[in-house]
Amino acid sequence: MQYEIKQKDKYNYLEEGNGEPLILLHGLFGALSNFEHLVEHFRHTNKVVVPLLPLFDLDIFHTTVGGLEKFVYKFIETMGYEQINLLGNSLGGHVALVHVLKHPEKIKTLILTGSSGLFESGMGDTYPKRGNYEYIKQKTELTFYDPAIATKQLVDEVYEITNNRLKVIKIIALAKSAIRNNLGDELNQIEAPTLLIWGNNDTVTPPFVAKEFNRLIKNSELHFIDKCGHAPMMEVPNEFNVILEKFLVKMKNTAAKAT
Repeated sequence: MQYEIKQKDKYNYLEEGNGEPLILLHGLFGALSNFEHLVEHFRHTNKVVVPLLPLFDLDIFHTTVGGLEKFVYKFIETMGYEQINLLGNSLGGHVALVHVLKHPEKIKTLILTGSSGLFESGMGDTYPKRGNYEYIKQKTELTFYDPAIATKQLVDEVYEITNNRLKVIKIIALAKSAIRNNLGDELNQIEAPTLLIWGNNDTVTPPFVAKEFNRLIKNSELHFIDKCGHAPMMEVPNEFNVILEKFLVKMKNTAAKAT
């Protein structure tokens, strides 16, 4: 299904549905297509928002996790969202974590899936090999338990990025920033109810990472999905949506009882 990309000030974003905002932050090679099933499911109950993160548009000094967080903060302020359910995958999860730590006041819940922030294995020391399509294909397939999820369109998108010298420099800068920006000592400050949805076969942020997030974030719950890699919302969207929906309904019921 095709969605309209809206623009306000300097921000390009998708916004579908009504209700509590469910803001989705994509990862380093992410795109709107990553959240296609999620948007389609939750637009009936929530205002689903996907800001297009400026991964390649910030100057090199701000091409960092912190730079992306500032962008997200200003986007939220511009749009006036409140009572936000903030979801991030991979690098997007890392950005969400930094945002919740800096600006917790508008965040109702936090949802992380395959998030960096504690540990992540990169695409390998030799990555990216520019011009080697088969290598990029193999590395993209490693993101998933089922390599068939890495469609030609997806591989082509990654290949295009890795063939652009400036984009490669930005990717390396963001990847290094994510590794440097370890949040282990700060996660116990997070108060927002947190949902962790993880692939049991994630090789980028392996299951032990999810268990450590669960241990360090006091008000968190962890769900593993078998035969699933680094992007559960793409690979097993039905299971992912069921877990997320139960969590959001539970949070609404808890809030209703409190009032």
